[in-house]
Amino acid sequence: MTSMRPTWLTDRFSLRTPIVGAPMAGVTGGRLAAAISIAGALGMIGVGSTASADFVGLEARAAASSGRPFGIGLMAWALARNPGQFDATLAARPALVSVSFGDYRPYVRPLQDAGITVATQVGDVDEALAAADAGVDVIVARGSEAGGHGLDRVSTFPLLQAVLDRVDVPVLAAGGIVTGRGLAAALAAGAAGVWVGTAFLACPEAANTAKARAAVCAAGYDATVYTRVFDVAQRIPWPAPYCGRALANRFTQRWHGHESALAADADAAAELARAKSAGDYDVAYIYAGQGVGSVTAERPAADVVASMTAQAAKLLERQ
Repeated sequence: MTSMRPTWLTDRFSLRTPIVGAPMAGVTGGRLAAAISIAGALGMIGVGSTASADFVGLEARAAASSGRPFGIGLMAWALARNPGQFDATLAARPALVSVSFGDYRPYVRPLQDAGITVATQVGDVDEALAAADAGVDVIVARGSEAGGHGLDRVSTFPLLQAVLDRVDVPVLAAGGIVTGRGLAAALAAGAAGVWVGTAFLACPEAANTAKARAAVCAAGYDATVYTRVFDVAQRIPWPAPYCGRALANRFTQRWHGHESALAADADAAAELARAKSAGDYDVAYIYAGQGVGSVTAERPAADVVASMTAQAAKLLERQ
């Protein structure tokens, strides 16, 4: 693999490249996390709101089998309802834990006392300042281009610049970074690394389906929508103001902007449940960011990491 200049991220976790595989519930299980870590980056496990403690332990063991550092991503708002997730995460002793979207402050010190590096994702400068005050080890500046759940307030590079100017904590850039060009740009701006999700959606090691990977590869740059409809239909109590960026489909076309009616429509909820079971992505959801148009073929995680790193290294050598 082409070498990269060291950053706080690579030094902290003995990585060969400053890339973190973002924790995507339902996609980044232990197998994908391990593949990313073996490739020289840092793989993370995405933990959904209803995932059991046993799930966390099982996937953590799979990730740890790589012999390399890995991480776990938790949703703060879900931990009060499902505290076993946090207990299992502590027991797994990952190198990095991200706790985001809700009141993460009670979890920072217990994780750090266990020797675990703590991250949180922020969507504006106020959140970044609060994270620094809370004592997190690293801040993820997550722009509105990013797939999955978060804020839709500021795009990645305006947010990254503003956060870097206001905090002394190491910062990772997230949102719309799917190639080495994005990695190089983030490093040149002063980020310690990048937090990448969408680029790994079409990896065969992912826990999604072959149909989902094919849909990702067929999607264009304008294929996503920032919406609450999938959460509303599934009665998942994501707190305001967090919504999710996903591939637009028939379900979003029908219900986006009509969430109140959707909340009372049992037939729509049943339709979505059936589509999930059947792998019908004209109705079921695939969370993805605006960089999805650059993901055009199924590739192993190692290839994604290697190509991003090599392209970024060549670009940075020209500076």
